[in-house]
Amino acid sequence: MSLSRSHALTLVALMGLSLGVAACGFTPLYGQTAAGSGLTRIAVTTQDDRLGYRLREQLEDALAVDRAQPPLWRLSTRVEQSRRPLGRRIDDTASRYELTVKADWTLTPLSGGTALTGTETVTTTYAAADQPYAAIAAQQDGEDRAAAELARVIRLDLLQVLAE
Repeated sequence: MSLSRSHALTLVALMGLSLGVAACGFTPLYGQTAAGSGLTRIAVTTQDDRLGYRLREQLEDALAVDRAQPPLWRLSTRVEQSRRPLGRRIDDTASRYELTVKADWTLTPLSGGTALTGTETVTTTYAAADQPYAAIAAQQDGEDRAAAELARVIRLDLLQVLAE
């Protein structure tokens, strides 16, 4: 009997806690807020290279860009990447590479006003391959993963600055 009474008390406590959180105005970061719904109306521009293209694709997916509506903001990015060899094989060639990608972003309201800016840096690693095609594929996979991570952190930045 005491086991069911403790379950009942736990249930009542959880219900009270959920009512308290709901009454305080708490909204989860991934919830549908004014800032979250504004993300769909951002036009994304990136530099004209492979990494810029992949970043634009990832950002448009992360922001769920709605092309049926006119954009309210323009997001411009400038991306720089550097590659550093890690580890050495017996023939003194790199066994892995570390790819660091830095993105400076600017969010400009199309109606005029103050632009918001930020910088994010991500690092990924990939294995070095002996075959030329495999080496190119590994490097491109590292760039794709870096672009996906950059899109994720830039989206979080945008949610934060638009919520303020």
